[in-house]
Amino acid sequence: MSSSTTSTGRRIVVLGAGYAGLSAAKGAARHRDVTLVAPEERLLHRVRQHEAAAGRGRDWPALGDLVRGRRIEHHRARAVELDPAGHKVLLDDGTALGYDTLVHALGSRTAWHGVPGAAEHAHPVERAAEVRRLIAGADRPGTLAVVGGGATGIELATELAEAHPRWKVRIVAAGQVGGWLSPRGRAHVLRVMDRLGVTVHEQAAVTEVTADGLRTAAGPLDADLTVWAASMEPHPLAAEAGLAVDARGRALVDDRLRSLSHPDVHVVGDAAAVTVPGVGTLRMGCATALPQGRYLGRLLDGRTGAPFSFRYTVQCLSLGRRDGLLQLVGPDDSMRPTVVTGTAARLAKAGIVAGVLAALK
Repeated sequence: MSSSTTSTGRRIVVLGAGYAGLSAAKGAARHRDVTLVAPEERLLHRVRQHEAAAGRGRDWPALGDLVRGRRIEHHRARAVELDPAGHKVLLDDGTALGYDTLVHALGSRTAWHGVPGAAEHAHPVERAAEVRRLIAGADRPGTLAVVGGGATGIELATELAEAHPRWKVRIVAAGQVGGWLSPRGRAHVLRVMDRLGVTVHEQAAVTEVTADGLRTAAGPLDADLTVWAASMEPHPLAAEAGLAVDARGRALVDDRLRSLSHPDVHVVGDAAAVTVPGVGTLRMGCATALPQGRYLGRLLDGRTGAPFSFRYTVQCLSLGRRDGLLQLVGPDDSMRPTVVTGTAARLAKAGIVAGVLAALK
């Protein structure tokens, strides 16, 4: 297959209904029938999970409403095995679903990194409703530990501290909290955490999680509830099926987001290692997944034949409901010195999040 063509067979199957999968399915289904495989009834709105964990979220839109009017059949099941040679996907309801073109958009999941006790005693951030119930059902306020000093951990710790001021919230990071940000950006994050009463533990890699706390490289820490936001790993389906993957297990794709080893399989979102000239390999997240999905939808629908292109412009963080951070970045995601903070940043982040949902409707 030449670099200027793509597989647009009769049977298009999309695995996953996150930002990349849903936008790809909707774009492709303008003139073609698409089967969307996802067990969820509603959109998993990951960029607002920290709000849901703090009890400030709401029910996200039903997938049925989001795909209404498009030629999409939503098959509520989970993909458990991919057979590229046989052009079929095996689902957990026993269905063997054939395809001509497959879109793998199963995204990422919590990475426990083999830390003893983590899977048993910590609660992954994607189970936000579980965290909310545990906080609401506690006999008395206690200590809550958020593991992870990246964007998800920062948003979660500040949201929880603001929503539940009687709880003692600590954030535990293997390196620096917000260490990838510009000095001004990181300083603002730390100021907000100090104002909200969040205790910051840096250079404290977690070595064990127990029922009553953490063992870290900097010593033990007590915690009545531990939420794990340390890192994510790609869904293993691509590697298990024999698709070419990188060292992290992300599928290697070309400039039309096709698997390098199986060009009738497109991979988008967190499960894909997408490399853009002048930018590098894209990081996981909504900011990269949604543009990939929208591009692939146009490609499969025949509305473009150009290669995928992308440039970064900004990173944004919610810091509770009253503050935020807008960090300007270069096209390659390198930090710029300019930041916007406070109410202006919060409103900008809210607008960006609202735009994500609008793009999926």
